[in-house]
Amino acid sequence: MKFATTATYVASDDLAIAVNAAVTLQRPLLVKGEPGTGKTELARQVAASLDLPLIEWHVKSTTKAQQGLYEYDAVSRLRDSQLGEARVHDVRNYTRKGKLWQAFQAKGRVVLLIDEVDKADIEFPNDLLQELDRMEFHVYETGETVRARHRPVVIITSNNEKELPDAFLRRCFFHYIRFPDADTLAAIVRVHFPDIKDRLLTAALTQFYALRDVPGLKKKPSTSEVLDWLRLLLAEDLTAEDLRQDVKNALPRLHGALLKNEQDVQLFERLAFMTRGQR
Repeated sequence: MKFATTATYVASDDLAIAVNAAVTLQRPLLVKGEPGTGKTELARQVAASLDLPLIEWHVKSTTKAQQGLYEYDAVSRLRDSQLGEARVHDVRNYTRKGKLWQAFQAKGRVVLLIDEVDKADIEFPNDLLQELDRMEFHVYETGETVRARHRPVVIITSNNEKELPDAFLRRCFFHYIRFPDADTLAAIVRVHFPDIKDRLLTAALTQFYALRDVPGLKKKPSTSEVLDWLRLLLAEDLTAEDLRQDVKNALPRLHGALLKNEQDVQLFERLAFMTRGQR
């Protein structure tokens, strides 16, 4: 089984190679890139392409590595013991399986997504080293060792918000998703909007890339944002000529889909003022 571009996801050649190399090496695939470049969606598409179930673990700032293995509810067990509940004698009734346990114990091979690993504490990746390397972990409350029946395809995403430990990086196959060039982005757009007119697409992408290249932009719009913008343009039935008229005003039509903070909006407003002053 090989991953490649699907009907709903355009994968560059180097991305497809990275996915297939990680699967062959049985190493976690660490994917970095700008927010909105399709890192999370990649795992879903890999699962669909390889016809494997997907288990998603979305990491938060409060997430601990232990939660991916299991959680032991000692408080509930104490309460049940005070109430004389019969279930208190089996500690398994108070252990909740985490995403790694679910992936390890699945009947067949699965794709395991560990999403936005850099959101958690810096120790989070190191705490998963042994489990991802050996594909097993110990449950101290029951004395059992959980081993993977089938080694899952592990995809780990990062927004590059913090550096990851070297020991963790050594165990991964790494790929950085570069922002797509105009031809690739046009192909991505046509997957989502197959009926979009060539002139509108060309005008929209020209304006979009010009916006991304403006010096001083705090947050450059991403692939997901240009798709939202185009969806609005199509809903408003705007034309290429409408967009070309917007160029004179600096701020693009429906710019709220592209610019996500007041500093960037103010930047374009200043540019518009300067442009008008030069006429």
